[in-house]
Parts: sequence; structure tokens; C-alpha cells
Amino acid sequence: MTIKENVENALQKVRPSLQADGGDVKLVDVDENGLVKVKLMGACGGCPMSQMTLKMGIEKILKQNVPEVTSVESV
Repeated sequence: MTIKENVENALQKVRPSLQADGGDVKLVDVDENGLVKVKLMGACGGCPMSQMTLKMGIEKILKQNVPEVTSVESV
């Protein structure tokens, strides 16, 4: 499996929590340095807590499941 596929699989673990709050996350890209770019959608897109969700939630889970991930940013 590619890193991108592994990241997509890990995002599946995060999605139910985001969807429960009316949001979602879409994988945009994974570069060769392990930087993951995602787009927060729905309620997550305008939420003041979205940066915390991104770093403490999504990034933490991705790093646990995909060791190649170095950072996650929203685009």
C-alpha cells in the first residue's frame, strides 16, 4: 500500500467523529516529505476549534497509524 492509501485508511478512523459534528475531512495530497494536506469540510471548515482538531486529533491519529507522516495542514 502507498503512503496515500495508508493515510486515507487512517482518516476513516477520524471521519465518524467529524461527521457526528456535521463536518468531514478530505485528503488533498501527501508529499514525499510526509506532509499531509487535508481540506476540512462542512461544519469543520468554519469552526474556531478546527486547528486544534487538525493537530490534536487528525495529525495525532495519522502519525500513530502512518509513521511516514511528519505533519498535517489544512488547505
